[in-house]
Amino acid sequence: MPNLAVFIEQRDGALKKVAWQMISEARRIADAAGGEVWGVFLGPDAGEATTEAAKYGADKVFAATGDSFAGYNSQTWATALANFCRAHNPDALLVGSTALGKDMGPLVAAKLECACISDAVGLKFDGGLEVRRPVFAGKCFTDVTPTTPVSVVGIRPNAFVMEEKAGAGAAESFDAGIDGVDQKATVQSVESAGGGQIELTEAEVIVSGGRGIKGPENYELIEKLADAMGAAAGASRAVVDAGWVDYSHQVGQTGKTVGPNLYVACGISGAIQHLAGMSSSKCIVAINKDANAPIFKVADYGVVADLFDIVPVLTDEVGKIRG
Repeated sequence: MPNLAVFIEQRDGALKKVAWQMISEARRIADAAGGEVWGVFLGPDAGEATTEAAKYGADKVFAATGDSFAGYNSQTWATALANFCRAHNPDALLVGSTALGKDMGPLVAAKLECACISDAVGLKFDGGLEVRRPVFAGKCFTDVTPTTPVSVVGIRPNAFVMEEKAGAGAAESFDAGIDGVDQKATVQSVESAGGGQIELTEAEVIVSGGRGIKGPENYELIEKLADAMGAAAGASRAVVDAGWVDYSHQVGQTGKTVGPNLYVACGISGAIQHLAGMSSSKCIVAINKDANAPIFKVADYGVVADLFDIVPVLTDEVGKIRG
């Protein structure tokens, strides 16, 4: 009977939907194996977080609130989560594999001296928690069973389906225990690139452009198709390294790892570094004039054609369909 705790991430008051995906999956496990699902929130105010967590099946929502959690600080936030785990003993703490989660999760595990499993795409419980994660740049999967009393598990965004299933959502507070924490670094300012754009790691649809777009002036084709589809705009490493678009758009092993429902690759050959960042997408559509491009080996649908002929037409047709 596992008790699964889910970290509810917020940035500037905006709640990350990966939390609801994790709570939904934890609810399915708890319904099958028993136990409870707990949300854990750090922030100025927990009102909306508690309501939303209950909607997706949380039995309880534990919160530590106040100005100390208005902005992210790895030391104070990791200390608070570690203290929560010591006090309540969940079988696992699920943390989204976002930029924040990848920074904080291992630190929490280090404080607890427990197992830390990153970038998971599957969970099940059969006498013990079993975590599935990709290895060898996404070519294979390995199933890992942590042996410590608690484990910290990073969950890849969009790995699980959000499903509303009302839980009690009882609100409780907990002592973060951060008084006297020696903050070795503080955030002085935050510069956000791509404000107002859909975040790649949370996008359900992504349109990415590669070297086949031929120049920075043509990235507009990718952005227009993404806008028509209500999607995020991504890019391959070659495009970013050439300075055609900002690094925040890079998908791949040294960029962002994504798992959308639909990934449209335009003019991307499919180098192993890029495939490692997007091969777990539910459906992959590739547009490339080279019929032997490696991207076609992982694509569900392939269009062997010049993207300059296909993308504008596709943009127009999608625009008509979506009104």
